[in-house]
Parts: sequence; C-alpha cells; structure tokens
Amino acid sequence: MKLRAIIADDEPLARDRLRALLRDDEEVEIAAECCDGASIAAQVEKHAPDILFLDVQMPAADGFEALSRVPRERQPAAVVFVTAHEEHALRAFEVHAADYLLKPFAPERFAQALQRAKDRARARQALDLTQLLKSLAAPPDRLVVRSGGRVSFLPLSELDYAQAADNYVELHAGRQVHLLRETLTRLEARLDPRKFLRIHRSTLVNVARVRELRPLLGGDHEVLLRDGTRLVLSRTCREALRRLLSGSC
Repeated sequence: MKLRAIIADDEPLARDRLRALLRDDEEVEIAAECCDGASIAAQVEKHAPDILFLDVQMPAADGFEALSRVPRERQPAAVVFVTAHEEHALRAFEVHAADYLLKPFAPERFAQALQRAKDRARARQALDLTQLLKSLAAPPDRLVVRSGGRVSFLPLSELDYAQAADNYVELHAGRQVHLLRETLTRLEARLDPRKFLRIHRSTLVNVARVRELRPLLGGDHEVLLRDGTRLVLSRTCREALRRLLSGSC
C-alpha cells in the first residue's frame, strides 16, 4: 500500500522541487498540494495523508497554526517541516515532527528525512492494523435486535439465556424476549466463551446468571437461574459449566 503525502508550501518552486524528489519513489504518492495555511486542515481531512511536508511561514496561517486546526485523531503519522527558518526547529519537535528540513537542502538530506517519515508512517499503519484485528476479534458487548420496524440494542450483561427456535434465537432478558434471526451456533461463536456457555444443544446461558446446579432423578441435572428459571443441562456440558462457575476456566 502506497503512503499518501501532502505538500504544503506557498512557494511554487519549493513545491516543484518536493514533487520532483518524490516522483520516483514507488512507496509514496502525492495526494494534494496546498499553497496557504488555511486550506491544509481541509485537505488533511479529505485525503488522510500519512506524510505532510509542511512549510512554516505561509499566508493565512503558519504551519503550526494550520497543524493545530487538524483534529488530533486525523493528524498525519509523520510531519516533515520544510523551511528556510532554523529558529522554529525546537517548536517543530515539540509537536513530534519526524524531521526538520532547512532550505536549501541536498537530495541526500531529503532522502534521510523521507525515510524517517516513511518509517513512522509504516509503524502507524502496523499499529492501526493490529488494533483493527483486535477489534474484529473481540466479542461484542451488545446485540442488535429488530422488532416492528424498530432497531434496539440489547447489552449482553442483561441477557439471561438464549434458546434456539427454528431459524431464530430467542433472547431472554428479564421479562423481555427478543427474536434474533440467527442460529444458536453462530451466536455462540460470537460470544465470549468465558461468559456464555452452551448447556444444551438448544440453550446458551449467561454463566453470571446461574444460581445453582440441581440434580435430577437418573443422574441428570438442571440449571437454576437467579430469577428462578429452570433449564435442562446436558450431561456433556456439565463439567464445562462447573469449571466456569468455579473460576478454573
């Protein structure tokens, strides 16, 4: 995946040079160019660049002011200040700039700054991907239920148990029963196995709602919930439920 860059400089020749230096880099594409500080925030919001080459002194708003207008969560991963004024270097690194290029600069110095920017941008991409994978893998904390054209959310903390009903699942939460168009097996796969357990081929229970296990005649057992509901416990699921209730699993 290519890294997107924005060039922000009020001098056309300066933009031309940066564009020429980036032209042969296969890892970077120029998403936009800005010639004043006022347009930078809008361009960053529109293109979500990974790298921003930013001049300090520009019309309408200087580089620091323009950067402050970009919401924190939309800030580019790497900002390289490109300026003829060395007195702003300390301030640049206070806002976590990847590098500070003083005009005029040699191609070798630009290559060094660009590599630093690319390294920082790639690190951000890797972090974002890791967080995305974690969020996709994390169990949901609520279920979306639809009834009579209305859409509502059922927090899993309120779910007592779920039972299969043909191609639907009945969600029992207190006195309310919701229908979810999904199989019990698919629902089970989405939930945290440390909190929800299949106690029968047709029943999934919130372990936190279990009050006790009761023996029945013939060696069978039933599950008694806190609200008094009684559910059949399959022999094959009995030991797994005991482990969860004892906190050993």
